[in-house]
Amino acid sequence: MSRRRAPCRRQQAAPRCGAPSGCFWSWYLSRATRGLLSSLHRVCLSPVHRTLPGVPLKTNGLCCCCLSVPSPDASVARVMWTLVGRGWGCARTLARWATGAALGPAPTFGAAPESWPTCRVYSSAEFKEKLDMSRFPVENIRNFSIVAHVDHGKSTLADRLLELTGTIDKTKNNKQVLDKLQVERERGITVKAQTASLFHNCEGKQYLLNLIDTPGHVDFSYEVSRSLSACQGVLLVVDANEGIQAQTVANFFLAFEAQLSVIPVINKIDLKNADPERVENQIEKVFDIPSDECIKISAKLGTNVESVLQAVIERIPPPKVHRKNPLRALVFDSTFDQYRGVIANVALFDGVVSKGDKIVSAHTQKTYEVNEVGVLNPNEQPTHKLYAGQVGYLIAGMKNVTEAQIGDTLYLHKQPVEPLPGFKSAKPMVFAGMYPIDQSEYNNLKSAIEKLTLNDSSVTVHRDSSLALGAGWRLGFLGLLHMEVFNQRLEQEYNASVILTTPTVPYKAVLSSSKLIKEYREKEITIINPAQFPDKSKVTEYLEPVVLGTIITPDEYTGKIMMLCEARRAVQKNMIFIDQNRVMLKYLFPLNEIVVDFYDSLKSLSSGYASFDYEDAGYQTAELVKMDILLNGNTVEELVTVVHKDKAHSIGKAICERLKDSLPRQLFEIAIQAAIGSKIIARETVKAYRKNVLAKCVNFSLTMATGSFCPYP
Repeated sequence: MSRRRAPCRRQQAAPRCGAPSGCFWSWYLSRATRGLLSSLHRVCLSPVHRTLPGVPLKTNGLCCCCLSVPSPDASVARVMWTLVGRGWGCARTLARWATGAALGPAPTFGAAPESWPTCRVYSSAEFKEKLDMSRFPVENIRNFSIVAHVDHGKSTLADRLLELTGTIDKTKNNKQVLDKLQVERERGITVKAQTASLFHNCEGKQYLLNLIDTPGHVDFSYEVSRSLSACQGVLLVVDANEGIQAQTVANFFLAFEAQLSVIPVINKIDLKNADPERVENQIEKVFDIPSDECIKISAKLGTNVESVLQAVIERIPPPKVHRKNPLRALVFDSTFDQYRGVIANVALFDGVVSKGDKIVSAHTQKTYEVNEVGVLNPNEQPTHKLYAGQVGYLIAGMKNVTEAQIGDTLYLHKQPVEPLPGFKSAKPMVFAGMYPIDQSEYNNLKSAIEKLTLNDSSVTVHRDSSLALGAGWRLGFLGLLHMEVFNQRLEQEYNASVILTTPTVPYKAVLSSSKLIKEYREKEITIINPAQFPDKSKVTEYLEPVVLGTIITPDEYTGKIMMLCEARRAVQKNMIFIDQNRVMLKYLFPLNEIVVDFYDSLKSLSSGYASFDYEDAGYQTAELVKMDILLNGNTVEELVTVVHKDKAHSIGKAICERLKDSLPRQLFEIAIQAAIGSKIIARETVKAYRKNVLAKCVNFSLTMATGSFCPYP
């Protein structure tokens, strides 16, 4: 015959809180669970969290909240009854109720399970209701992008548009809201295009405005071109003080080629030296857009920004799509999440996609199940479905970075469609070797580079190795700033430190013999590593890349800039006066002449007023030579460069002088030489330390003077 135990002291002292009859500890808790709950008791009732109800806590994988109730024992009883009687999911629901979330009345602990709040599956926007995107017909959708030169106010205008539509609260701290990367906030520039869906009520109609904020520097023009593929119009922002710049012209022609509607916006009219009328005339002369179509605003102060939204609705057409056709979605961007895999930014041209659908990649032919769809508002906001004409994100369990290809087309399983055109592959302008500081970090760096190249598809990666630096990669970038930002993101986001070699440009060589053509399997080879530059005896001619550069400058600096361009072997193609004070120059530049320091020299000569942009113009024949750098007669492979024959001596001398200042002195002499083949064209010497023969005498004299040494017994 079993006897019932007497209630324990804690049960006698603490309120029952609706728990089942009998001893709460004995009947419902095991020994292991008691330890866990006692730790929860200590955490939830800590002095810090008692004053901060609702702060999330992580304890053994459980996400709970501090329960702000008068009685500590009642708090523990609630947590224990939740864990044991109703499961882990209900613990989260109770925590939300305890912190004041809108879930209706508090649950009754002795009630039936039907009366308990329903637990929700975890999502990126938990505690928010899913949006019904079907209430936005195609005619009420506008997809547009903001393009401009660097520092003309794109991000500031995006902040004001987010505030006007109620997407974010209007506070003084709203600066660069869409610039989410640390490198963007530190440098004050946009390097990654960001999307935000805005809901705007105009004349009784609810509109869906999909905004894409794009970078302004020429090195990130590939981000702009991809963003424009998901749009039907652009806001071309021009500074009311600086006027049209080189990148402004490039962005306009990108939009023009894509047949997009262009709305010119003259920003910063609040500046003291602003001259919006002059800028209107520039826009009319260069772009052939009537001056009365320009919108004058101050994004910083919010002046007349409402008219921008009105113009987007009136002057940008809705997307031409068909929702009844099978799904056809374009992947125009992607990011990588450590826990959810690839998050693909998609623009739907046909059909509908929802959670649970099986989709196929036209590029890899792999099938995936959609785990989540939604829009960016500007953070991820899950929706029930995405419809044709809308821009959003899609998560489908892509774990490998090679599975998410920018420009890929997604369609429903067993409903194949014709793939969308996609994008032209980015053409690298600068190559640099990248190696881990320690070879033991090779695999970690490889993983970091793969994930970062998913976010930045314009970077090309080739495996490489060096006798001095070990295994590494040869990476291709769109410019020097692009290379610097990529390296900085590696350090900040993946804690990876690397060694970068001197940037070079890709050259071509036309082989001379059939034997070499058979060996290389092509007549014209591309050289991205200077150490692999072939000898003159093996080739018919060398080719170097050239670009068509556009320079816009005040006319007072024209003479100095023309002398700079001629010194860089440039050929003038055109010269146009935009207005009475500004000139647009077009030159054909060898790429290796501008890739390193041309932009800095241009800014110095023009007191910062000149702007520069360039586009690829193919290759041209050139007299190129391979210049080796020798230290005491030994060639250093990492310092090999390809230069034009006429500039070999000056460049070789400059490299030797810099190495002389950088290398530390040794006990032996170091000879630094620049050589073309067997001919030495420049030399510097690092002198050796001299042996001080008087050092012993000085030391002996000091010892005698201090009395610390006695020669007599």
